[in-house]
Amino acid sequence: MRSIVFSVLVSGMVGLVGVAKADIISVTYGAAGVQTASSTVIANASFIGTENFSTRNSGGLTTDYGTGGVITGVYSTGAAIAGADQYGGAGGSGSYINAIGGTNGYTISLATNGAPGVNYFGYWLSALDQGNQINFSRDGVVVGTYEPADLVATLGVCSTSNPYCGNPNLAFAGQDAGEPFAFVNFVDTNGFFDQIGVSESLSAANYESDNHTVAYCSNASACIAGTSINVPEPVSLVLLVTGLFALGTVRYRVRRD
Repeated sequence: MRSIVFSVLVSGMVGLVGVAKADIISVTYGAAGVQTASSTVIANASFIGTENFSTRNSGGLTTDYGTGGVITGVYSTGAAIAGADQYGGAGGSGSYINAIGGTNGYTISLATNGAPGVNYFGYWLSALDQGNQINFSRDGVVVGTYEPADLVATLGVCSTSNPYCGNPNLAFAGQDAGEPFAFVNFVDTNGFFDQIGVSESLSAANYESDNHTVAYCSNASACIAGTSINVPEPVSLVLLVTGLFALGTVRYRVRRD
């Protein structure tokens, strides 16, 4: 499976009939083998930090991502920490974080002190599968939900000639060759998010990731880096159009009656 194309599945709906409430979130991915945020993001972020989980033993952790308390994140107890193996662990060492398949996964609750909010999130996704789910919320309202929709369309079928497939680290080189590994970036271009939900819908799989990077970018567009991922229209927009069509149909029927 490939996780470099994501589909926007859900966006918040406001009102009875529905005024679509969706942030415009840019989704990009880095070059094959890249496992950290790009220099472009680092240079243009007002505040930025990374959690690599190497000193962590379990979920339910709190971190400031090395930002000195400007950005803090609380990971719920659904998170599991694992030592580097063929499925994850940036650089081939240390630890990575897991969402266990068939559970509710985990959430990352974000807060800022000295910054307006968080509008960038990037991570190294490893051993990607079609059950990987991630969503972004603000004040309890989902503003963007993404899942791997069509990975082959972006990177192609996994093969020995596909540089994204298989663990790129020397310690596990060539292992898990049937799955892609890539660093993915999310930039909220017109708002902020204060919670991230990570889950694995397949009971026989896990959602592995590492190097969770958060940032506030005063100029959000300046933090967009990498290759863009094409995503279809948010379902909320489709629902809105459908709802308006249905409303028109009801009105038409009422007039006939």
